[in-house]
Amino acid sequence: MTSKTRFPAAYNRLADPYAASEQDRLDALAQILASVPHVMTILHTLRDLALPDAWLVSGGIYQTVWNILTERPLFHGIKDFDIIYFDGTDLSYDAEDAVITRVDTALPDFAGLLEVRNQARVHLWYEQRFGRPYRPLDCAMDSLTTYAARTHAVAARLDDGGRLVVHAPFGLANLFAMRLVPNYLQPNQETYAEKGARMTALWPELELVAWEGGT
Repeated sequence: MTSKTRFPAAYNRLADPYAASEQDRLDALAQILASVPHVMTILHTLRDLALPDAWLVSGGIYQTVWNILTERPLFHGIKDFDIIYFDGTDLSYDAEDAVITRVDTALPDFAGLLEVRNQARVHLWYEQRFGRPYRPLDCAMDSLTTYAARTHAVAARLDDGGRLVVHAPFGLANLFAMRLVPNYLQPNQETYAEKGARMTALWPELELVAWEGGT
């Protein structure tokens, strides 16, 4: 199994917040994603569908990077590709379901692997499902601040000119370091522990930072 010490030197540098700039990390992530055909297929399709404030987020990005860092198959451990958008003009389930159908139809090769959600309506169902309230969001990227792990808060899309745009509110050093770090902005300790257990089983190289005050 590939160890961290065998990562390319450029990635080791990116993992150190003091050895490279955040722009270096953003550029490197964009280059990595641009080299992965199925990721680019998803991003091109999202742009062509012209969904409002639409992004590919989370696992389909950071797990792809980890697979490249550890020289694993590109789909290793990827349970789904999370696609988010923000449409506050219609908060109905039917409207969201219609968008889900549009995306599934446009990406038939990814049947069963797409998780599409309108971030404008998450607060309507979140408490019933998870047992705690969830504030209404302001935009799609606002949702990244609620993820259980800061490391997972990463998004990508293509702009109108075809340029790959990457957003990571907590930075990317932890992603390149393969370090899972809690996000205390939401009381998600249980979710963090569950995700940490699954991630470390799939990528034993991961460093799992304990939730402060947790066991």
